[in-house]
Amino acid sequence: MTTRFTRTRRAFLHLGGAALAASLATSAATAQEVTLRLHQFLPAQAVVPTHVLDVWADRIEEASDGRIEIQRFPAMQLGGAPPQLIDQVVDGTVDIVWTLPGYTPNRFPRTEVFELPFMMANGNAEAMSRAYWQLGQETMFDTDFAAVHVLGLWVHGPGVIHSSDPVESVGDLAGVSLRAPTRMTNQLFERLGATPIGMPVPAVPEALSQGVIDATVIPWEVTAALRVSELVDNHTEFPGDALYVATFVLAMNQDRYDSLPADLQAILDENSGLEFSAFAGRVMQDYDAPARELAEDRGNTIITLAEDQMGEWRAAADPIISGWVTEMGAAGIDGAALLERARALIAENQPAN
Repeated sequence: MTTRFTRTRRAFLHLGGAALAASLATSAATAQEVTLRLHQFLPAQAVVPTHVLDVWADRIEEASDGRIEIQRFPAMQLGGAPPQLIDQVVDGTVDIVWTLPGYTPNRFPRTEVFELPFMMANGNAEAMSRAYWQLGQETMFDTDFAAVHVLGLWVHGPGVIHSSDPVESVGDLAGVSLRAPTRMTNQLFERLGATPIGMPVPAVPEALSQGVIDATVIPWEVTAALRVSELVDNHTEFPGDALYVATFVLAMNQDRYDSLPADLQAILDENSGLEFSAFAGRVMQDYDAPARELAEDRGNTIITLAEDQMGEWRAAADPIISGWVTEMGAAGIDGAALLERARALIAENQPAN
């Protein structure tokens, strides 16, 4: 009797131990860490990686109690060139990328509405970034961005011309070899008389130092990381509505997002979207000022055009806008409606006076 009881007890304990182990294994699987690789093109010390992407990733890691780890790979450390980033995330080579839609011309046509000349009302990147996200939800998530899961959409602060020789009038751009970031800005500066040369922004310092280009158009904030103010002596700013801006996207592989547990998806969603996009645009513009000060401290010439100088620039740029609307129409996209809606959203998101 005692032996039979002992055997039964041992069998019960064995079964209980197996059940406990299975339960612990299930809990461990539920709490298993998820590692996501984020790939982007700027050096780690630049403004966006340090003050936007790292802040975003740190928040997600903290909110998930360590269940999500976001590994950060700056300066194309995982291979490829910046124009290849979007395919890397679509294919699942990496989990998340930050890039410019404009690096792959004609692939994201609806984003170009924000890259048209003088679209940025009052030079406000936060308001325009909010509008970009909102229009993205309305018209881009199931079209331009259908192959990815969008985490953020934003623009930088007002674009600036950084040049070897001073640029005050449209005529000063005649014959200038100039790096522009997107298809629309290439069209714009070609019409203004420059010779646009396309290249990703990390290539700008070498191109300037070797005389491949005479000028570049980028916002102030990135000039610090690229040391542009050491390579050119002149900087031309446009008052009010910026001459141009470029658009950005933070995108995740759709299958990778879908594979996450619902609670981890929720953490990503809560820390992404409209408010994050607004934050990113605001931060980029906030860091324009210290980068501008570096140029001032070097004694560089900063030309801020007067309002009465803007007429010729606007007149020269108008055909770019009408041409884009016509081009979109030929592609089956209502460019006029997109333009009207984008302008309305930008206006709606302006801060109250």
